[in-house]
Amino acid sequence: MKIIKIGNIKIGGDAPFVLIAGPCVIEDAKTTFAIAAQLKAITNKLKIPLIFKASYDKANRTSLKSYRGPGLEKGLAILAEVKKKFNLPALTDVHCKEDVKEAALVADVIQIPAFLCRQTDLILAAAKTGKAVNIKKGQFLAPWDVRQIIDKAASTGNKKITVTERGASFGYNNLVVDFRSIPLMRQMGCPVIFDATHSVQLPGGLGSASGGQREMVEYLARAAVAVAVDGIFMEVHPDPKHALCDGPNSLSLNSLPGLLKQLKEVDGIVKKQAMGNRR
Repeated sequence: MKIIKIGNIKIGGDAPFVLIAGPCVIEDAKTTFAIAAQLKAITNKLKIPLIFKASYDKANRTSLKSYRGPGLEKGLAILAEVKKKFNLPALTDVHCKEDVKEAALVADVIQIPAFLCRQTDLILAAAKTGKAVNIKKGQFLAPWDVRQIIDKAASTGNKKITVTERGASFGYNNLVVDFRSIPLMRQMGCPVIFDATHSVQLPGGLGSASGGQREMVEYLARAAVAVAVDGIFMEVHPDPKHALCDGPNSLSLNSLPGLLKQLKEVDGIVKKQAMGNRR
C-alpha cells in the first residue's frame, strides 16, 4: 500500500484516516467560510487531518432547475480564499476536461465524479496536472473494475491516486455498500476513501431531486473505519434541511465532533492491530 502526501497530510498505509469534508456545493462565500472555520476547529481539537471539499459546479443534478453552484471562476475564487484564510488543502470535482487546467490552479485534489469514472480523457487530463486525483467508483462498477481506472490515471506518471467507495446501485432509487470493496481496492495499491454521505443517498428518490438517509451515515462510517479505510468523505452543512444541494444525505456540523471521536478511536485500534500483525 503506497502512502501519498497532500501538503503535510499522509494518506494510506497505517496513517490515521484523513477527513475530506465540506458542503456539496459552494452556496456563497459566507456560508463556505463558516463551514471551513468550524471544520478546522473540530479537526484541530481532535487532531484529525482535514482536506476541505466543495464543488463550484454540480453538472449532474437530477433536475434542470436544481442549483448547480456559482460556476468555475467565482467558485474557484472562493475555494482559493478558503485555502488562504484557513490554511487547508482543497478538493473539488471536475465534470469536463476543459475545466481541469483552471481547477488545478487552485485545487490540491481533483476529483472525478462517480458517473464519469470511465471517461478516459477526463481522467487523463486530471492526472496530467500532477495534482492528487481522487476517483469515485461508479455505482455501476465492481471493485475489481477499478483496476482499469487506476491504470489510466497511472499511465500519465501520476502516483498520487486515491479511489473512493460510494455504494452500488441496488434496485431503483437505492444504494447499498459492500464493505468487502474497501480491502479489495486497497490491494490495488492506492489509498481508499469511503464516501459516507453519498452512500446513504437515494438517487432521484424525491422525483425531481435525490433523497437520503443521513441518520445512517454514522453506522456506515464506523463500518468503513473498522475495515481500515484510509479516509472518510462527508458532505456537511450547518443546516442540512435548507442546503441547496444534497441536503437529505448531508451531515449536520453539530453532530460531527461526536462521530469523529468514535471514528478516531476505532481507527486507532484497527491500524495498531494491523501494524502488530506485520511485526
